[in-house]
Amino acid sequence: METDEVERLIEDAIEEASATVRPSRGAEEDDHLTADVVSPAFEGESLVDRHQMVYDALGEHMTRDIHAIELTTDTPNVDDQ
Repeated sequence: METDEVERLIEDAIEEASATVRPSRGAEEDDHLTADVVSPAFEGESLVDRHQMVYDALGEHMTRDIHAIELTTDTPNVDDQ
């Protein structure tokens, strides 16, 4: 699965999300990804809940097209607004 497709799925499913997805460093397969996701929807959510939101956005692709994904999930920095 192409990284831009993964970004689109995340950004379409999570409110005001900005996703950057790339192949994981040192991964021999293209189904091992790293994603940095920023969204105000993560405010007040636990790390587990944030990750679940991303997994939900990827749906069946997590079992079919993506073997592993390393996630960073953050809220926007108030100073940047």
